[in-house]
Amino acid sequence: MPQPIKDAAALCKTIMRNGYDAYVINAPLQKRAMAENDLEVDICTDLDADELSRLFPNLESSGSAELTGTLRQGDAIFNFYPADVIESSYTDGTIARLTPRLVRKLESVGDLPLSWACPYIPKAHDVYDGFEKLDTGHICFEGIPDETLKKDYLRAIKALRFSANYHLPIEGNTWLAIVRACRRVLDYVSVTDFMDEWRKVEAENMHIFAQLLFDSMILHGLVPELASLSRVRQVKNAEEGEENVWDHTVQVMRRYPEELPYDWYGTMACQFHDVGKLFASEYFDGKMTFYQHHRIGSKVTRKILKRLRFNTDEVDLICHLVRHHMRFHFMLTDKGIRRFKALDEYPRLIEMARADIKARNGSYKEFNHNMKMLERAELSEEMLEPLLNGHEIMDFTDIKPGPAVGLIREALLQAQIAGDVTSVPEAIDFIMRYQEKEKIQ
Repeated sequence: MPQPIKDAAALCKTIMRNGYDAYVINAPLQKRAMAENDLEVDICTDLDADELSRLFPNLESSGSAELTGTLRQGDAIFNFYPADVIESSYTDGTIARLTPRLVRKLESVGDLPLSWACPYIPKAHDVYDGFEKLDTGHICFEGIPDETLKKDYLRAIKALRFSANYHLPIEGNTWLAIVRACRRVLDYVSVTDFMDEWRKVEAENMHIFAQLLFDSMILHGLVPELASLSRVRQVKNAEEGEENVWDHTVQVMRRYPEELPYDWYGTMACQFHDVGKLFASEYFDGKMTFYQHHRIGSKVTRKILKRLRFNTDEVDLICHLVRHHMRFHFMLTDKGIRRFKALDEYPRLIEMARADIKARNGSYKEFNHNMKMLERAELSEEMLEPLLNGHEIMDFTDIKPGPAVGLIREALLQAQIAGDVTSVPEAIDFIMRYQEKEKIQ
């Protein structure tokens, strides 16, 4: 073994003793390319230029993203290149096979082996690394898409994120490479890295990202509980018939940010709001029912979010929204609306209900009633009952039981709310005048 390569191995050991990785890049090939007057060796390490300088004070920083620095010892030159620290890269691309210097050296002597046609060459990390420029009008991997994706499978998730956030289509061959590699994406990309990309998707574009995950088959492996909703059917509304629950979920995610923009957690809750229907569904008498899907969905969501490594506060928030998302769909009484308003995050629950109605093209009857009842919830409980009950109204007005009693009672209550009536004598006077005005017998 040539002495420079032995010296390079010693440098690598020094680096490794300090808790970092280092190795001589393709020692057999470097030996082959080395000449008597060309004692240059390439080393790969995850140590940056500042730390390398502390270990080797004579290091000359390159100032380049491609090359960390150069160390000269006697006649030998040692070039330090950045190591592959991407956890989601394919196994064959983890170790560097060539460097730009070696490529130039072998090309000059016409001795570049065909087996090194697509090697891993060390270079600095860039968020857009491996992608064509976005001004091309689509999301496209550089070079051969399948080979580019092999070097970092996280690029598949980035491509989906770029497409969703920038509203750009994914180029055909790039899309096919992602679909072909969906299993490997799940194998090589850590949940932490995956969620780091997901959190960068804007709330307004979350529905696009979710659909891309579904279409690429990545969602089927990551969150099969959600993907399975595409096989559960429900009635959209009486006029439009059936739909699958996944399509409905995507539409709710699209509608929710229209009223609460930038609300990432609320949109995420919309994604999981019907996940319980997979487990609560029951077909009976020609109809599909989903009783208690909100309670079941909350429990299922908690398991999924823990699997996706959300923190405890985030899990509690999203599960709370899933658990209570049905509250505002029913026509609430005064007591019901007060209980609803006592819930944490009730404005988000309102918007989840609104988004659900929009997605179904459904009726706003119950929703509008509850919105009006919210105004009454601001009043004290004493103001929610009239000063005179039905029997007292009949005694003072001398009318028989019937709808007229309810009309007078409601008019009295509205007068109390408006502050026009504040005592029992005023209430008696009011109902007598109201009876005379409306000619109620």
